[in-house]
Amino acid sequence: MSAFTEVAPGVHRFADTCNVYVVTPPPGAAGGAIVIDFGSGDVLDHLGELGLDTLDAVLMTHHHRDQGQGLPRAVAAGIPIFVPPVEQDLFTRVDEMWSSRALYNDYNLRQDRFSLLDPVPVAGTVPEYRTATFGGLAVKTLPTPGHTMGSVTYLIERDGERIAFTGDLIYAPGKVWSLAATQWSYTENEGPAMNVLSCLILQEEEPGILLPSHGEPMADAMDALEQLADRMAGYVDSRRTNAWDLRDWLERPFVRLTDHLLLNRTANSCVYVLLSDSGAALFIDYGYDMSTGWPAGTDRAARRPWLASLPALKRDFGVTSIEVVLGTHYHDDHIAGLNLLRDVEGTQVWLPENVAPIMADPMRTDLPCQWFEPIPADRVLALGETVRWREYEFVTHELPGHTLYAAAFEFEVDGVRVLATGDQQTAEGRLGVQREILNYQYRNRFRRDDFIQSAALYRRVAPGLMITGHWQGREVDEDYLQLLTEQGDELAAIHNGLLPDDGMLPPADGNLVLVEPFYQRVQPGAALEYEVVVVNPYDEPREVVARLVTPEGWSDPSPGSVVAAAGETVRLRFDVRAGDAPRKRQRLAADVTVGAIRLGQAGDAVADTVSLDSASALG
Repeated sequence: MSAFTEVAPGVHRFADTCNVYVVTPPPGAAGGAIVIDFGSGDVLDHLGELGLDTLDAVLMTHHHRDQGQGLPRAVAAGIPIFVPPVEQDLFTRVDEMWSSRALYNDYNLRQDRFSLLDPVPVAGTVPEYRTATFGGLAVKTLPTPGHTMGSVTYLIERDGERIAFTGDLIYAPGKVWSLAATQWSYTENEGPAMNVLSCLILQEEEPGILLPSHGEPMADAMDALEQLADRMAGYVDSRRTNAWDLRDWLERPFVRLTDHLLLNRTANSCVYVLLSDSGAALFIDYGYDMSTGWPAGTDRAARRPWLASLPALKRDFGVTSIEVVLGTHYHDDHIAGLNLLRDVEGTQVWLPENVAPIMADPMRTDLPCQWFEPIPADRVLALGETVRWREYEFVTHELPGHTLYAAAFEFEVDGVRVLATGDQQTAEGRLGVQREILNYQYRNRFRRDDFIQSAALYRRVAPGLMITGHWQGREVDEDYLQLLTEQGDELAAIHNGLLPDDGMLPPADGNLVLVEPFYQRVQPGAALEYEVVVVNPYDEPREVVARLVTPEGWSDPSPGSVVAAAGETVRLRFDVRAGDAPRKRQRLAADVTVGAIRLGQAGDAVADTVSLDSASALG
């Protein structure tokens, strides 16, 4: 008796810790068979029943252990493994999750501990929203979060029918394999809401049959998804004080601010769309589209960039291409989707000159809220420069405050001068008093006079409308400009009153010493270069002496020195050789003296030495 059941033409199910689907290519196609999910790996012992010696690829729908506990067998057999991009770290670097995962006083309900016990190397990630060839098969990957944040569905065409391998998105018509898996944070229900959206988005692909990881094939795919979307929407509403019309999100994610300026109301941070009469569109920021909340954790598998609102944009507003996206600053909620936009839509990424270097090398500088990979700029915008896109002109302005590495974009649309200010201030009152909350964090590199500079910018530009990163935009009048001027002066005075002023003026952010790059993953024995960045806070020149303190087994470079003018920032360069042993989270520090004052080990950095042939391969 065969271990396989043919559930669709050329699709053979192997019952294991999950349904493992072996898919053979159509007759005459080049390439071999692939498998969707891998279970315990026992499928390899039965391939001969299908006339197969091996598999050309393993495609994983999500990271859970029942889907892939046997993946080391695929590695040993030389079968390449491809995984969802959001969850790649839970395959290749899962040891880091196990070593850092909170256990005491744990509010993180995500089932990331249902991951592999040890890392496995992968051949790559699957390209979401696109079709790629694996073995002899063309496979489209569609993001379908719900069971996990990073879950995907695979779609193939066979004999005129579209087959969807749905992982654990759906178990049976109107049912899921696990509700517990969809609860990602302590009191919210982001996962169930995303499950609804995923069912509705998958319906747009018009699958003929659904093949789940657990459960039986569903021949009436559209009805099965409709039942689940309806039931899960009821579940979502049962945990909210107000009903949440998720279908309406997909149908009408955009609202008009002017005839040619739209706001995406479903995004985690505000995404603005400028429409050209040519049919092209320009975005200002693009982080987490169609966001149902913040799952617990800040790792990659807790963050989902996707393109859920784009079909409605193209359908309802005649958009034929998304040509350009501008980024106001580097925080992930504003830029997480930029690489995906570029890869799928061909969108060019235009970044201000003070933001582009941070996004191109995100771990060089110790800053919060950065994306996991570099986001290179297709065009770098000089501060103060005017650039043209279609019928619009933009001026890029430096905008310190929320972060040192931010910019405002000035443009005119439908007769209104607009200034996009990112997360600079809240644009909302407090306790009934008309007062903005100036949104600064010291680790973002805040300086005492930043909001004085921004208030002066607002007066120079004199916008009619200011649009913000998270809060309602507002019309601008003289009273509002005066309010921001007064608050900027007040904030500087508060810091001047609290911080030392006896012959020194320390930076408000406390960063007298930094070590760059802040974090690296390198090979054992690699030659490295570090810079120690020191601010002389005194009102006279002082000699700066720095010694780089390195981990055991690393080279020990000689101290460096330089004379820094009053208030000057200087950089001292050190060449270092990493140790030969692979080790995680090795610490470096900079021991610094400025004049006669020894600051001690005031700056730090972290490095992982990881062998290229290890499961945690560089990335």
